[in-house]
Amino acid sequence: MMMNLFSSFDPSSNWSMSLNWLSTTIGLMIIPSSFWFIPSRSTILWNKITTTLHKEFKTLIGENIKGSTLMMVSLFSLIMFNNFLGLFPYIFTSSSHMVMTLTLALPLWLTFMVFGWINNTVHMFAHLVPQGTPPVLMPFMVCIETISNVIRPGTLAIRLSANMIAGHLLMTLLGNTGTVMSTYMVSILIIVQIALLLLESAVAIIQSYVFAVLSTLYSSEVN
Repeated sequence: MMMNLFSSFDPSSNWSMSLNWLSTTIGLMIIPSSFWFIPSRSTILWNKITTTLHKEFKTLIGENIKGSTLMMVSLFSLIMFNNFLGLFPYIFTSSSHMVMTLTLALPLWLTFMVFGWINNTVHMFAHLVPQGTPPVLMPFMVCIETISNVIRPGTLAIRLSANMIAGHLLMTLLGNTGTVMSTYMVSILIIVQIALLLLESAVAIIQSYVFAVLSTLYSSEVN
């Protein structure tokens, strides 16, 4: 039983079980089977999407680190898959939890920082002071740039989880009011819910794309 509205995002609130995290691995049972069939329209569409993302990430990262675009495309696919799973009834939205989003963002950022400070130390120091900064403001700019660099994994994680929670909460709030509405208002509510569902589908794609692109930009800064 849910004690408050946010309990719908608690993995142990549904059926008193913590097995809802298994929704993250459902794709391992569904996706590989598509490789054994004749390429369908959905497979061709997905190949075009991954090819387009590969070209864009390659432009952002450059050709210095080969194979890094594969990691970013895989990150985009994982986040988008989990975002879409949360739109189905009774399926736990794992991407709305900081446990998952921080698990994705923190190791990426930490890896970029360690690689940058070990291999390009002078370049990393130069990033702390923007070009053209007056000497008087240099100590303040170093503090500001350091803080903005440290909070990057937190902003990545909070942006993804907050956007996924916001839409689901709005749909839940509107859905709970349907029991006290008239038949005419319920029909309007259904249309609004369908529109919100389409909006959440777009948000699921946009947020996974934003997460992957920002991670790519952070990696390009340390080269």
